[in-house]
Amino acid sequence: MKKIVRAPGSATIINAIATGFGSAFGIGLDIECEAKTVSEGIECVNDVGADTYLMDLCVKKVFNHYEIEDKEFGISLKTKSKLPMASGLSSSSASSNAIVKVTSEIIADEFNMTPLTDLEVINTAIDASLEAGVTITGSFDDATASYFGGVVITDNKKREFILKEKMSEHSILIYMPNFHSKSGDSDAGRMKVLAPLVEVAFDFACKKDYLKAISLNGLIYSATLGFDSSVAVDAMAAGALTSGLSGTGSAFFAIVDDGTADDVGDAWSSYEGRVIKTQVDNVGCRLL
Repeated sequence: MKKIVRAPGSATIINAIATGFGSAFGIGLDIECEAKTVSEGIECVNDVGADTYLMDLCVKKVFNHYEIEDKEFGISLKTKSKLPMASGLSSSSASSNAIVKVTSEIIADEFNMTPLTDLEVINTAIDASLEAGVTITGSFDDATASYFGGVVITDNKKREFILKEKMSEHSILIYMPNFHSKSGDSDAGRMKVLAPLVEVAFDFACKKDYLKAISLNGLIYSATLGFDSSVAVDAMAAGALTSGLSGTGSAFFAIVDDGTADDVGDAWSSYEGRVIKTQVDNVGCRLL
């Protein structure tokens, strides 16, 4: 038996580290996970040469849910990613979502069981990410934006939605510098110092003024984490609707109209790195 699940990454509206409340939206760059049944054991590989600890952990948590031993049933997984790793674009959330969902679907079909619900998939993926140390808050905002697509506003501590809706269709430009930044290695204490300012940005998000929320959040976290906010300012000066830092970096993104995409790309051409063009994703995680 073989199944494939895709899950998109996400871009940040409000980073939840400072306050515990976050917001994100799905983007068109995704991770595909192909799963095949084997006689026994858990086999995990990826196309980027990354450590497979998180992949293994996701599968084991699903096996434990169904009370299945890997000596009696096995699964082989491989992921193919369009998402840059360690960039703030929710590659860990997308990977975890895809792996948990495809493993659940395979087991449900094989043993005539019920697949995990949407929130069971998300919470299992978050639990694995926390245990693996790839997230500070659990990233319920990133995980749900990846899983459902569109915009989410969340209470990450309670793992509850404040708002969930479709995002306006826009083109997205992503600036990827020539270095990475792992979320789990970030200084949470330093970011919490600016919580009162993040609360102002969060208020914009709750009022659905996502463009202001993105730019303000980006300026705040860029200053805190030592990123050059000129990247975002240059994008907006070139006509972007908004621009900001995604997650704890290193990626910046800009929401653009088709008429301004080239100008923003030109503005970013002076920075070392690459520019990726994608779009808002309102589809989310699904079987292919």
